[in-house]
Amino acid sequence: MTDSADVAPTSGNTDSGKSGFLPPALRGYLVAHGSPPDDILVDLAAETAALGDAGRMQIPAEQGALLTILTAALAPSRAIEIGTFTGYSSLCTARGLPPGGRLLCLDVNDEWTSVARRYWERAGVSDRVELRLGPAAESLAALPEEPTFDLAFIDADKQSYPAYFELLLPRMNTNGLIIVDNVLQSGRVLDEEDAEDSPNVLAIRGFNAALAVDARVQVVVLPVADGLTIARKLP
Repeated sequence: MTDSADVAPTSGNTDSGKSGFLPPALRGYLVAHGSPPDDILVDLAAETAALGDAGRMQIPAEQGALLTILTAALAPSRAIEIGTFTGYSSLCTARGLPPGGRLLCLDVNDEWTSVARRYWERAGVSDRVELRLGPAAESLAALPEEPTFDLAFIDADKQSYPAYFELLLPRMNTNGLIIVDNVLQSGRVLDEEDAEDSPNVLAIRGFNAALAVDARVQVVVLPVADGLTIARKLP
């Protein structure tokens, strides 16, 4: 079991993917008018898709582009990712880091992250990335409880989102961004009956509700892929 997401299918480029709640023509337009993934990301997406059902955990190309853009704009000296899977999001983040910037990746699955390692090397970013294998909550708790990171990305087991967030927040610098994936659960967050039958949907609904009234952060939820929350740590 990886610390990655378990959500709707996606490829690296043009299928309905995690934005499946959008009309197909509209998502096609959205993808066509954004910067396309390069050959390395296309190959990584294809190799991940070949894993079968597990490949559904990968983020789509437009989300990867957004991660690179946000990382490059924020220029974090230290970034952290919870849930690495085969490395698409970490590769996109690492590409946006400034000179000397570092990304710490936390995951539990050696097999899937071995794919990530190959693509970090191929893309020339392996010197910017550190991977720590083990339960993410334990890895986070072992880090110094002091402001360290300017950017964090959570794409892991949904029921642990509150724990990850609470462990991350004291380790974020002021104005640092915590980006959280899969906060719309393919639109199922709106269906109370569905939520009762799904621990993941129920967990995300609770997480979203708590974050919306959390005075420690400024929050926006974006309808990108399966929903992205961006939380800025306030002074």
